[in-house]
Amino acid sequence: MKKLNLRNLLQTSMLLALFLSVNLLPSTSFAADDDRQKVLKIYNWADYIDEELLNEFPQWYKEQTGEDIKIVYQIFDMTEVMYTKITLGQEDFDLACPTQSIMQRMIHQNMLLPISRNFGTTPDYLNNLSPFIMDRLNDFSAKGMNAADYAVPYMWGTSGILYNTKHISAEEASSWGCMWDPKNKGKMLMKDSYWDAYNMAAVYGYHNQIAAGKRSVYSVTNDHTADDFSMVEKQLKALKPNLAGWEADFGKEMMTKGEIWFCYAWNGDAVWAIEEAAEVGVSLDYVVPQEGSNVWFDCWVIPKYAKNTKAASYFMNYLCQPEIALRNMDVSGYSSAVATPEILETLIDSTLSETVNASYFFGPGHDSLKINPIQYPDSSVVARCAVINDYLDKNDEVLEMWSRAKGDSLFSGMTAMIIIVVVLLIAFIVLRIITKAKSKRKKQARGKRR
Repeated sequence: MKKLNLRNLLQTSMLLALFLSVNLLPSTSFAADDDRQKVLKIYNWADYIDEELLNEFPQWYKEQTGEDIKIVYQIFDMTEVMYTKITLGQEDFDLACPTQSIMQRMIHQNMLLPISRNFGTTPDYLNNLSPFIMDRLNDFSAKGMNAADYAVPYMWGTSGILYNTKHISAEEASSWGCMWDPKNKGKMLMKDSYWDAYNMAAVYGYHNQIAAGKRSVYSVTNDHTADDFSMVEKQLKALKPNLAGWEADFGKEMMTKGEIWFCYAWNGDAVWAIEEAAEVGVSLDYVVPQEGSNVWFDCWVIPKYAKNTKAASYFMNYLCQPEIALRNMDVSGYSSAVATPEILETLIDSTLSETVNASYFFGPGHDSLKINPIQYPDSSVVARCAVINDYLDKNDEVLEMWSRAKGDSLFSGMTAMIIIVVVLLIAFIVLRIITKAKSKRKKQARGKRR
């Protein structure tokens, strides 16, 4: 009997879910290719753009090209869902916004189309992107494929600990060790993401070797030996009893209400949570632990099934204008990959007492800036972080390790999802058979009457 591993379960459930979504849910259709060329289909994270821009872009596009465009906009909550829908469902999205690791996978699997920078008389605003982010992007180039030709960085940031200053001291939060401390049992949440969990567990588990110079943060994050998998699995199994739960997006809201003491967080969510919590008298702060962490970035890409690459390229160019980037930063709380004087001027806050060395991002001469250190960490913080690569040919091993570390809850949840999908699928098929049978009987009855 063929072994049904985690990857088989994932693919089965996703395929069934996609079948239902294609056959049961309403979809947008176009009468002809000419009509499709007037539509731009965008697939993005929730709450990750100023949606007024979606209403304003058609007018801007008309001014630049003389052509009409309509936007069809959809959102996703997990980058793996986005990836699966495009790969298995062959959805013709013109633009999608994956994390850097999924973007790397899409490049290596030849799933992307190149970006056209032929913008006519429109300035090429893609030149506004920070060289720091572009250098990280180009690390994901594949043979014969320069990553910068296939992806445009959007937002970027760090991962760390968001904590309630009433219950957790700054010193305690400065180490990942607080996650494993028994006295904090039931007072914290962890991201339900194997990317983040692996990085955190590896960096903390190997922190002595990193401090001794025997390994680097990049190495323990991206070099995956059998010993590495074993160590990370042990760390995550030891962490699990301490957790109040795994979360995808509700942790920041629980923090603002003071319901938990701290959680693993992305810095943009931390910015939002700190501001929201302050309004109700809850004091929160954010730190990247001293052992190290990760720097991440999301990118806009054009999937290979896209039908309107011209409008997609123009939209990416549109987003790289400083005033547009600032609007998206205000809505999301995250930091744009755009690095221009206009951005920096808006960020300066003279009321701050400490300064940040952000010359790595804004260029030479910007080593003493009064800007939010959560949005733009000091160069010393960035130096102890690594960008997470895709696991590529070891993805199966990581997923299986992740399922063992989390326990049966992952399999039971997936099994329940598969059962629900199968039941719905069977019900759908039965309904179709009954409907067709009734239709056939009616036709036969009409024939007899004639």
